[in-house]
Amino acid sequence: MSEISTNQPFGTPTWIDLGVADLDRAKAFYRALFGWEYLQVPTAHGPLTLCLLRGRRVAALRPRSAADVEGESWWHPYLATDDCDGAVRRITDSGGTLLAPPSDLADLARTAVVADPVGARFSLWQGHALAGCELVNEPCTLVRNDLASPAPEPARRFYADVFGFTLDGNDAVPDLDFTFLRRPDGHEIGGVFGAPDAPSSRWQTVFEVADTDELVALARGAGGTAHDPEDAPYGRMAAITDPFGTAFSVITRPPAPSAAERRTGNDTGASSQQQGHPVSNGGTRTVTGGSGR
Repeated sequence: MSEISTNQPFGTPTWIDLGVADLDRAKAFYRALFGWEYLQVPTAHGPLTLCLLRGRRVAALRPRSAADVEGESWWHPYLATDDCDGAVRRITDSGGTLLAPPSDLADLARTAVVADPVGARFSLWQGHALAGCELVNEPCTLVRNDLASPAPEPARRFYADVFGFTLDGNDAVPDLDFTFLRRPDGHEIGGVFGAPDAPSSRWQTVFEVADTDELVALARGAGGTAHDPEDAPYGRMAAITDPFGTAFSVITRPPAPSAAERRTGNDTGASSQQQGHPVSNGGTRTVTGGSGR
């Protein structure tokens, strides 16, 4: 588990939200999956519904906006900045597009909606009253963001130019077109997948869950669809689609090794950072560095 109370370093995925047309149905679906409660706050852009886990803010539901594409739906990531207006200039100077100019989201943060040169949309988050997701890397919270694109090279150059990320390949899976994105301090914040068959470039979201098989059953019972769970070297995973067509993934990760196991080298649950695999978010229990928390 990671508890977050301070703004994260530049470029770190720090918040997520979802634009929905039917708020009540979305609330019911995600409550069934994750046990979230909700708090609605007014903003200049319309009501924002904060998703709460044990009273902590972990995501939001909102009306559809400039962050969305007609006919498509996905969990929308926000990258951290301490200067939203300045970050917008860096993004447009590097070939990105401004879709919604910087504005204050109530007293929570200053935000802007942008797109990278391959069309993947994301937002900036300059935290004020809210640093971002207050819980990550535990069941029912954000654990990972990655970009999948049919044109990954321009995307890689863009994120390196704007955010200063280093680009590192994955020697463990040389046939996979994947590049780790790491902050200048070396902390991994996500990655870029080359996906030749993808219809468009999109940031993808992974949530941690306690039991992937149970979560799949809950999603199907609540009106969503789900692929059957699969075991990967880094956890048990499944692809979920909510009733609005929003695709995301869930993972149950193996337990972190105990201190005794680390001392003796009996680490049967070696982290995916050690193994060089792109699944999961960082924090106090780091697996691959993911959101860099």
